[in-house]
Parts: sequence; C-alpha cells; structure tokens
Amino acid sequence: MTATIGTLNSGTNLTTGGYGEPQDPTGANFVASGGQSSAINVTAATVIKASPGRVGKVIVLGVVGTGGALTINDCTTTGAATAANEVYTSVGTIAVGTVVDLNFPCVNGITVSAVPTGGTPQFAISFN
Repeated sequence: MTATIGTLNSGTNLTTGGYGEPQDPTGANFVASGGQSSAINVTAATVIKASPGRVGKVIVLGVVGTGGALTINDCTTTGAATAANEVYTSVGTIAVGTVVDLNFPCVNGITVSAVPTGGTPQFAISFN
C-alpha cells in the first residue's frame, strides 16, 4: 500500500512506498538516520556521489581553523562546482562534534568543493 504523505515544492507527492518509510520522487527511501551510505574522513575537495542523491548529515570530526569554509555542491566533479549549484556553505569556525542536518536532494551529484583551512578539518557525510 502506498500513501501520499506530503508534497514537495515542485508539486511532486511524497509517498510511504508501502512500508511506512518516506520516499523521494525517484523511489529511494529516506532513512531517518540521515543516509544509507557515508563518506568518512573527508579532508579535501572530493566527489561524494557522481549521480543524483540526497546529502543527509555532515558531522565535524576534526578541528576546523578560521580560514575558508566547507562547501557542498550539486554537481558531479569538483571542477563543476559554482555558486549557482551550492547546497551548503559553512559560516565561520565549526566546533568538533557539530552535526549539520541538511537532508537536501541533489539532482546531479554530491561534491565537496572546499574545506576550511587551518586546523585538521575532517568531516563525515551521510548520503543516499
């Protein structure tokens, strides 16, 4: 049994998929914990997923200096990252242990295009 549980801004219905787990329009289940996969020890610009997906949570694991920012983009390569496809940019220093719950769909891919400078920045990122 599939039940409609809400509507996205685009007018697309969200459904339970018959198991009580909300699904996005592509049919992928949302996971309450923030994602079905993870990238751990992210310390530099990198592609997290080179296909459509959903960035879940970002956890700060290492000390972040005051320079630069953590930036996540909706694109498939670090070279394709622009201000127009930014999903998240951190502001200022982020404390170790901070959890940022993004839960944001990316139609192209999930890419970390920049990490803060100084300290020993390290992040874990969950995604579907």
